[in-house]
Amino acid sequence: MLQIERRYISDNYGQIQLTDMSCCFGPLSRKNDPDPQDEYGYSAAKNLKLFSYDELRVATRNFHASNKIGRGGFGTVCKGTLKNRTEVAVKTLSAESKQGVHEFLTEIDTISSVKHPNLVELLGCCVQGKHRILVYEYVENNSLDRALFGSNSQQILLEWSRRSAIIMGTARGLAFLHDELVPPIVHRDIKASNILLDKNFLPKIGDFGLAKLFPDNVTHLSTRVAGTIGYLAPEYAMRGQLTKKADIYSFGVLTLEIISGRSSSKSTWAGEQKFLLDVAWQLHEEGRLSELVDPLAGPFPEEEALRFMKIALFCTQAAAQRRPSMTQVVAMLSKNARLHEKLLTAPGIIQDMEQILGTKGTKARSSQTPPGSSNENSSANLSSLPFSSPLSITEMDPR
Repeated sequence: MLQIERRYISDNYGQIQLTDMSCCFGPLSRKNDPDPQDEYGYSAAKNLKLFSYDELRVATRNFHASNKIGRGGFGTVCKGTLKNRTEVAVKTLSAESKQGVHEFLTEIDTISSVKHPNLVELLGCCVQGKHRILVYEYVENNSLDRALFGSNSQQILLEWSRRSAIIMGTARGLAFLHDELVPPIVHRDIKASNILLDKNFLPKIGDFGLAKLFPDNVTHLSTRVAGTIGYLAPEYAMRGQLTKKADIYSFGVLTLEIISGRSSSKSTWAGEQKFLLDVAWQLHEEGRLSELVDPLAGPFPEEEALRFMKIALFCTQAAAQRRPSMTQVVAMLSKNARLHEKLLTAPGIIQDMEQILGTKGTKARSSQTPPGSSNENSSANLSSLPFSSPLSITEMDPR
C-alpha cells in the first residue's frame, strides 16, 4: 500500500486531514532557501516541479484561445508544450474565485503522492504571485463526457470493447483510491466530465478538488454536500454523510451512462423524460435490460453487458450498506465474484436540486417507490443542510 504522510490543518470547517504537502503560496524558492509558508501554513513543494508563470505562459502561447481545451467552475484549461516538447494540460484558477483557492490547495495535497495508471498525473504547479496553476499530463482524447454527450464534432464512436475497458479502468482507479491508499481517498465527484481518455481510450480519473482524506478508524464524515446532480448518492445529498459508498453510487450511474450513451439526468425513454436509473430499474424488472445498451456500441456480448449493468444497479442501491466495495466491484466485473441477484434492491434517486435544498419535499425515493411516497430508508430532513456549488476547478467541460 502507498503510505501518505498525514498531518492536520484547520480551516473554516474545522480540522481536516491532508497528505504530505506538495506546494505553496508565495514566490518560488531556491534549493537552499528556507521553505516559505503562506497564510494557510503550506510550505514549498518537495515532490512536484514548481513552474514559473513565464514558463507556462510561453508553453501555452500566452494562454491563447486556440489552446483552450476546457473550462471548469473556477478557471480554464489550456493545452501547453514545454521546452522539452512534453505536452501538458495547464489548469488556471480564476483570480476572483475565493472558494477555488481552497479547493486548489486541496487538490494539490490530495494527489501529490498518488500514482496509478487510471489517475491523471499531476506534474507540477505554479503559485507565483497571484497565479494559482496546476500542470497535469495531457490526456489526448479529452473527457468521456464529450465523447458520449458532446456535439457531433466532439463525440467519439465508442464500441463495446472500449466502453467495457473504460468501466473497468475507472473501477480500478477508484478501488486504488478507496482500498489501497492509507488513508483512503473519497473523490466525491465521479462523473463523465471527470474521466479523461488517453490516446488508447483508457480512462484516467481527474479532478481531485473535492476529494476527502479519511482519518484512520473513521467510517464516515459529515460534510457540506458538493458534487453533481444525477450522480449524488441519496444519503450524501440528503444528510451530508460522506463515505466511500457515495463514490460507488456515482460509479454505478456512470457505468449506466457509458453503456447506454445517455445522460443520467436528461434521458428520454418511450417519449418520456426519465432518470436513467429509473429506466434501468424498470427494464431490469421487466427482463429487458439489454435494451438499454447504446446501438452505437455496435455488436456486444449480451451476457457481459447485462453483468455490467446489474453491477451498476448493485452500486446504486438506496441503502448505502448494501452497495459493494470498489474492490468487490472490480472482482465482479472481472467475473471473479458471483452476482447474487436475489439480493439486489431498488436504486435511490435524487430528483432535482429543490429536493436536496428541501424546497420540494424531504424524501428521497427509490425506483420502486412512486414519486411522493415515503421511503424511510432514504429520507432525511434537509432544512438545515448546507450545500456547495457542484462546480469544480479541474473538470474539462462541466455539464
